[in-house]
Amino acid sequence: MTSSRRLLLFGLVAFVAALAGVLAGRLVVEAPRASETELHALLHRELKLSPAQQVKLDKIEAKFATRRDALELDMRAANIRLAQAIEAEHGYGPRVTEAIDETHRVMGELQKETLQHLFAMRVVLDPEQAAMFDKSVVRALTADAR
Repeated sequence: MTSSRRLLLFGLVAFVAALAGVLAGRLVVEAPRASETELHALLHRELKLSPAQQVKLDKIEAKFATRRDALELDMRAANIRLAQAIEAEHGYGPRVTEAIDETHRVMGELQKETLQHLFAMRVVLDPEQAAMFDKSVVRALTADAR
């Protein structure tokens, strides 16, 4: 195989790997949204929140939306750095390893803050509402694991 064909092949493999990394990162970042939507539907449709509870939850939601958006931007940036590392190294080298670790760190932060957000919402609920909420959280988390 000529060196130009080999270079073209490496470039194609790097591009496909980078694309796969970006797509995988997008899937991970988007996954919590499905559970959030289910939980928000529960909060608004089934729990019959009081006006005071609704005001508190709106504040919690606004604060989390800002933080979630920032973490999603961090995730996109981490995925770009991963793609660049794959393109530069054409294999599983130290830059790729470091970039993967960074994406895992950001995903972990998003997961932690999502759970903190859920617990902050739960505090606003009365005991009966909290029990329904707990069941819905478990159902949403186990549905994502299937």
